[in-house]
Amino acid sequence: MNEAAARPNPGDISQVIEALVAVDGTVAHTHARSARVGIGRDAALTPPDLADAAHYLCLLHGRHPGVIDHAATRSTESTARAWLIGAADGFARERAYLTQVTVAAGPAPSTTGQSDCEAIVSQQRHALDMLAQSDRRGCAMGAAVALLLDWQAVRQILDMAAIRLGLEPHPCHLPDRSTTFSVAAAIGGDDATDRAIQFGVRQLLSQQRGLWDLLQARAEIRRQKS
Repeated sequence: MNEAAARPNPGDISQVIEALVAVDGTVAHTHARSARVGIGRDAALTPPDLADAAHYLCLLHGRHPGVIDHAATRSTESTARAWLIGAADGFARERAYLTQVTVAAGPAPSTTGQSDCEAIVSQQRHALDMLAQSDRRGCAMGAAVALLLDWQAVRQILDMAAIRLGLEPHPCHLPDRSTTFSVAAAIGGDDATDRAIQFGVRQLLSQQRGLWDLLQARAEIRRQKS
């Protein structure tokens, strides 16, 4: 993590979040980037790799209530209410799309340590549930904001998988980046809340990064056995 993002200036929480997502989010992960490269023979990831990604993303984020739903029950910020309603509704559609892609991709490819991997993702899901239900002001919102921003990179991977599976990518109805950053800035502003928002963001991104690390390790195991 770079020092600019680690040590923010007062009042620039949206800039801090943007830097964190760029450095620690899905968009920066090697395996996730590979999923967005090439189609057909030029594809960096195989169909089993994409099926694996869809399956495990569904395990982590395909259940209701999720991070944004939990955050909506914890937030008392009037400035965030409209954003949370829009984000929850939009992510419900994303969840349905994720499920459709996962079903079309078929079951996760058999990989050594399958049960252990599913147990790890189950633990990650529990950690996210706890994070998004935190009573610390700003923490749950930080997690929700981070998921929505990070999902933009995840969505590109889902769309790539959908295209390779012959599905039509769905339109995305999540709040845009500008609105999301504005909401984060409106909620933050004091040191304690900004620290809580950052904590929520960092923890969400850490779980996302852990998922991509797991998927990368599984892909490497399959390649070694092929």
